[in-house]
Amino acid sequence: MKFRIWTIFTGVALSAAVLMGSASAQQQTEQGPAYGPELEGFDYPFPVQRFIFTSQRQSLQMAYLDVKPDHPNGQTVVLLHGKNFCSATWEPTIKDLVAAGYRVVAPDQIGFCKSTKPAAYQFTFRELAGNTHALLAKLGVEKPVVVGHSTGGMLAAHYALLYPKEVSHLVLVNPVGLEDWSAKGVPPISIDRWYERELKTNANGIRAYEKSTYYAGQWQDRYERWVDMLAGLNNGPGKEAVAWDSALIYDMIMTQPVLYRFGDISVPTLLLIGQKDTTAIAKDLAPPELRPKLGNYPELGKAAAKAIPGAKLVEFPELGHAPQMSDPEGFDKALIAGIAKP
Repeated sequence: MKFRIWTIFTGVALSAAVLMGSASAQQQTEQGPAYGPELEGFDYPFPVQRFIFTSQRQSLQMAYLDVKPDHPNGQTVVLLHGKNFCSATWEPTIKDLVAAGYRVVAPDQIGFCKSTKPAAYQFTFRELAGNTHALLAKLGVEKPVVVGHSTGGMLAAHYALLYPKEVSHLVLVNPVGLEDWSAKGVPPISIDRWYERELKTNANGIRAYEKSTYYAGQWQDRYERWVDMLAGLNNGPGKEAVAWDSALIYDMIMTQPVLYRFGDISVPTLLLIGQKDTTAIAKDLAPPELRPKLGNYPELGKAAAKAIPGAKLVEFPELGHAPQMSDPEGFDKALIAGIAKP
């Protein structure tokens, strides 16, 4: 790993620069690009900064973007990425928010993207929210708008529950966790099985899944960059560490539902929901008769809006799981209108 930070891998401190040979060089294999365990070799659209802190008796580093406007309006938006996303995938939204006067902070959570991949870490949404809170305190950010997409939506909801007086608005973008898959009948999945599944991640599988769920069956060449990002991270010299943290994170998602606490959310909340989304974690492992009933976002979005006091719902009829990526202009317009102060 570049920038002087050490990761923990199989109980031994290893420099990711050693793993890479050259931290800045992208490797190429027969399976496509291969990036380092902290996405070394993959460039972000804005300067990457590092927050070094101690958590669970480990020194960790959280990569983040902090993009400031030329004409600030005094507000900050925090963007929380999803499971198969990174802070960089918010690029169009960051540009539009900054143009509208917002400061934007977008972290890569621990276990993701350009941040540390610890070999032993108890992943909880409370822990990740605490890490994010510590970063914002270090940056002097007070009462931001917190926007969470996909798994980041579950994190954002937890953040608003933990720090209700420190959030001006909560925005949930096609969040996962709007239903309890285990309670609905998805069988238990061990971390070891998640790990085996994650080791098989490849570009073709990523592309097919994203086309179906993220982009509602439509594909554009500009999406290939994000396929390369994820495939290269899972194809690089640190792929075992990446797959292991991914397995731990999937277990967190499956075992820590937040929907039962939606009624306790006390900050102004906006739901931005692509109606053609069908995302449900581990749907393929569910009984065949159950699968069609999971991931019904038109129903889930309405139910969440009803459960969260005073929530507002904006629906995108033709968009899937990643509306901010498939229609950035329309999405950003709705986002900025929804968080604007009266």
